[in-house]
Amino acid sequence: MLTTVHIIGIILTVGLLLAVSWLSGRKVKDAKTFTAGGTSGSWMVCGALMGTLMGGQCTVGTAQLAFNFGLSAWWFTIGAALGAVVLAIFYAAPIRRSGCSTLLEIVARQYGHKAETVGSLLFLIGIFISIVAQVITSSAMLGSLFHLPMLWAALVGAVLIMLLVLFGGIKSAGAAGIIKLVLLYFSSLAAGIVVWRMAGSPAGVVGSIDSVYALPGIAEENGIADIESIHHRYGSLFGRGVLKNLGGCLSIVLGVVTTQTYAQSIWSAATTPKAKRGALYCAFLIPLIGGACTLVGMYMRGHYVTAAELTALQAAGGSLPDGVGVIENSAQAFPAFILQHMPAWIGGIMLGTLLINILGCASGLSLGAATILVRDVVQNIQSKYRNTPLRLSTLAQTRLSIVVILLLAAGAANLFQGAFINDLGFLSLGLRAVALVFPLSFALWLPNRFRPRAVLLSMVIGTAAMLLAKFLSLPGDPVYYGLAACAIVIFSDCSTV
Repeated sequence: MLTTVHIIGIILTVGLLLAVSWLSGRKVKDAKTFTAGGTSGSWMVCGALMGTLMGGQCTVGTAQLAFNFGLSAWWFTIGAALGAVVLAIFYAAPIRRSGCSTLLEIVARQYGHKAETVGSLLFLIGIFISIVAQVITSSAMLGSLFHLPMLWAALVGAVLIMLLVLFGGIKSAGAAGIIKLVLLYFSSLAAGIVVWRMAGSPAGVVGSIDSVYALPGIAEENGIADIESIHHRYGSLFGRGVLKNLGGCLSIVLGVVTTQTYAQSIWSAATTPKAKRGALYCAFLIPLIGGACTLVGMYMRGHYVTAAELTALQAAGGSLPDGVGVIENSAQAFPAFILQHMPAWIGGIMLGTLLINILGCASGLSLGAATILVRDVVQNIQSKYRNTPLRLSTLAQTRLSIVVILLLAAGAANLFQGAFINDLGFLSLGLRAVALVFPLSFALWLPNRFRPRAVLLSMVIGTAAMLLAKFLSLPGDPVYYGLAACAIVIFSDCSTV
């Protein structure tokens, strides 16, 4: 239950982060100040990477997935950590030596501007899916706090994100990013410690899950047949299947490597060794947050049922026993845990940190998507048909695009409210990886070996194959199909240019 102490904690935390963000952001006059000539040390690189990687998917999304599938929810943050390792060891040095300021610029220099434009548009699909995931996460937070229906929670979340980005957003650089990172780490680990103390041991967590599934109708509602199935589902890192879990991990690893935001942290470093060390520090720290949030989700599974499960329980003639609560849906597992099981003053800080982190991450994604839409779509059309110039300035077009994107994301969030937040994250990063990992890697390591036409075609066909595999629910993970299609197209037309 939301109390006055919670509200005070939320307001103070959000106010602190906004104030420090504004003060530190005054020193950054334009984008060039950040991108030209890196000055960051290893820990600043680590903070920048974690600040962008640790969105709502690593906290709220991981707890949601653990509520439904147990330990296998850990793969999202394991994949993020492995992605940081790959970025440090294999990509940090060559992308810094490239002399470029964006990943798509590296691709364009080798394969032409058409590849850059197509890559931008394909990236837009992946970014939009991430925005939908962030809207679902924010609606889960708002639904838990204010008991709003999903549609209204999604709309309110979209409006808050809209206001944040339209009025400048939150900058992740400097002191603001470090404070946000420390608070997020504190929030996740504090929750994990509280779970450990309440449950007593991992066996205590699993035992409570068994008792919930013993209630009439609950196992049937979740498609679980027997006690062995419960233990496999919740006690194994491969509870969703080896190919499924490893495919999701692969999507995150390659998505980290091919996403501009994460590469920008590498470019910001003063030296290449500092860039590598920062990424490796990040790789060490991230799994601890994932493990803590996984524990939270599993604890909530053993002590709460969803509204749909309560309906199934009552239809089977059962009743809710003492000590078992109800949440609207599994996405509310983490915020509900904070409200119900954390001390109020700590809970207020945690809720404020989570809320501003989710909104800040979504605002950055929205701004990036709007920029791609305006520069690579609207303005290209405008330049092609000069007889029909737009009366709106670029700034007005960008702001209008943000509004449209977020309203569409709110509608999509309501439409796909049953989807797992982290599954959307796997899909989003996988789509970015499929579009760029081969063109980027070959441009860095094997220049002049592949025709621009084949590379361009592989980006389109690979993305289409991955989306088709997702919608048809083909076995394994969609990223396998996308990467295979890319490889077939590229290597079938391999040639020295």
